[in-house]
Amino acid sequence: MITRLVVGGSSLGQQLVETLAERRGSTQMLATDRRLIEQLRERDIPVESGDPTDPETLGSIGMVDLVVVAADDFERNRELARAAREAFPATYIVAYAGETAPSDPHPPLEEYADVVIDPIPIVAEHTINRVTERSRRVRQLRSVLGEIESLAIVTHDNPDPDAIASGVALKRLAEAAGCSVQVCYFGNITHQQNLAFVNLLDLELRNLDSAGALSEFDGVALVDHSSPGVNDQLPADTPIDIVIDHHPPKASIDAQFVDLRSDVGATSTILVEYAQRSGITLEAELATALLFGIYVDTQSFRRQVSVADFQAAGVLAASADFEVLKRIESPSLTSQTLDTVARAIRNRHVEGTFLMSCVGQIAERDALAQAADRLLSLEQIATVLVYGFREGTIYVSARSRGTDLDLGETLRDAFGQIGSAGGHVDMAGGQIDLGVLDAVDEQTNSLRAVVEEVIEARFFDAVEARVVPSTPTDLTRETITERYLEPDAAPEDSAVLDGILEETDLGPLADEYPPDAAASHPTSTERTEPAEDPTAESDDDTDTGPREGTVPAEDSDGENDSPPADTSDT
Repeated sequence: MITRLVVGGSSLGQQLVETLAERRGSTQMLATDRRLIEQLRERDIPVESGDPTDPETLGSIGMVDLVVVAADDFERNRELARAAREAFPATYIVAYAGETAPSDPHPPLEEYADVVIDPIPIVAEHTINRVTERSRRVRQLRSVLGEIESLAIVTHDNPDPDAIASGVALKRLAEAAGCSVQVCYFGNITHQQNLAFVNLLDLELRNLDSAGALSEFDGVALVDHSSPGVNDQLPADTPIDIVIDHHPPKASIDAQFVDLRSDVGATSTILVEYAQRSGITLEAELATALLFGIYVDTQSFRRQVSVADFQAAGVLAASADFEVLKRIESPSLTSQTLDTVARAIRNRHVEGTFLMSCVGQIAERDALAQAADRLLSLEQIATVLVYGFREGTIYVSARSRGTDLDLGETLRDAFGQIGSAGGHVDMAGGQIDLGVLDAVDEQTNSLRAVVEEVIEARFFDAVEARVVPSTPTDLTRETITERYLEPDAAPEDSAVLDGILEETDLGPLADEYPPDAAASHPTSTERTEPAEDPTAESDDDTDTGPREGTVPAEDSDGENDSPPADTSDT
């Protein structure tokens, strides 16, 4: 019995057959075009040759649950629907009106079909809804901005290019609405690429030293993050007016205006749309900033990238300064960063496909991310965790590739209760207050040993909680029998269980997962010896140090990734 029969050789009919063929039940297409039949069969699409209006042909098919009529022409669809109704009086028929449906058909297609799908009003309604919704968002944002006299746009701590560019773009929108605006951030900007980004584009940012500094503003906006007190130093109860972010929220968001789109790769993409719809001119500096924000957060358009990201990049490319982008991409490397990368390589130890490295005291937090990126390139390494400490705080940076492990969630599980952590699936980071450990001299080996034990133990506990082994290590015929068969089971029950075990081919599985397989678990304490001291590479380019008055002179600990990686870990 054929569950679904598709008649009509349109491109829509072909797509329907491909889609329906993946569902339960049988699907078949009936067509007369020999070339179409050959093309479909080459693609393993079920199709038979025959006239779908011939009663004998339809009668030979037997019972059918559903008939889909999908030709391009309205008159042809009516002919096909009439033939199907005569051949299958009790069958449910869905008919496509076609591209040439008349405004007043006689007789109507509904005479033969249970449901008629007219694409014109559907497409029109979808388009109008999308345009209306986006226009509504723009009007709502303008309305909120119009009620604010002075606005603080707060990025997440140690902001990356996407956060900075988004903040600068929102500032332009707010200024057009009559607001007095400053783009603000907590933490530091130390990554050489971010320093070059801010300085070469001459972006105006204000570094906050306390949440109290926001008392001079009567409105607060968050970009590239969504909750006060989470990855920023605002009090958790800070009233928020505007939130624009591309990360999925972990809790409900309370603000007058909220635009969260986890289906785009960067917050900058969202701001490009707002700028366009508001008539804001994207001059070279702003276009370059937004383009670099999208480029970095999507890892060179390779990670979580959407059509909207490409469209936004296409708009920005017309005005962006690509010579400046080249200079931003290749900043000079500080000696402190080079030292941290070298220590990360020297101190590394490997457990399965996991590589960990404690670099001890650090001068620049961003160096951890650069070290993690470098170490992830090693053969047979899928996950890297690099960490160090500075001024009473432990900083962690993690990277992964080709695994099902969500690093952002894993680090949140590991360190969220004792600090702050999070990020993306393949890159994340966090920071933990040393607390009582801070009493130990940060330069001593004892502190480093304690930090190593705490960080790695919590990390692997979180990994184990998220990674469920595909087969238990104690999977044997005896353990399964003992676990699932009652002591007084009848002989026939035992025979049934034996049959199931034989059917599932337990032998090879038991060989693959012997009882002592735990010895090879990635959390094993066995470590490989570090290699000889290597020489870390550095990019040789023009120094693009901070311009006076743009960013603090004593920047430190700003988490970042060099392209094509994302530049924010939390």
